[in-house]
Amino acid sequence: MPVMEQARTLLEKFRTARDGAIAVEFAMIAPIFLMMVFGIIMYGSYLAVVHGVQQLAAEAARSSVAGLSESERSTLANSYVTGNVNSYPLIDPAKLTVNAATSGSDANVFIVSVNYDASGMFIYSLPAFVPMPSSTIARSAAIPRGGY
Repeated sequence: MPVMEQARTLLEKFRTARDGAIAVEFAMIAPIFLMMVFGIIMYGSYLAVVHGVQQLAAEAARSSVAGLSESERSTLANSYVTGNVNSYPLIDPAKLTVNAATSGSDANVFIVSVNYDASGMFIYSLPAFVPMPSSTIARSAAIPRGGY
């Protein structure tokens, strides 16, 4: 069999072979798929922390209603946050700050602000192929004083 004919049959065999097509397709799609899955997990954990900080601020504002003076309301809000932050496993209590005070624009509104430094989260140690959210999470809740 001449060399040209052998080359032609080998080339024809190579063109019609489909044995490794699935492996090649998987190698092309797997990195994108894994990047999406890990992105969902990482951003999901970040959003869980954001939700937890907002819940702490809202519940602290609700608990501050029982206070008779501004200092008592502030103490109630702070003690609520420190007493309940451990029920949020993704939030490190050492990186949480609480500010509770009367609104500057309305004397009948009490505002509780909770700030969290999320820079220690795993999401910030990853290579930045997507825009990263802010590492400082700041949420607040306002509650009006009623009856007086």
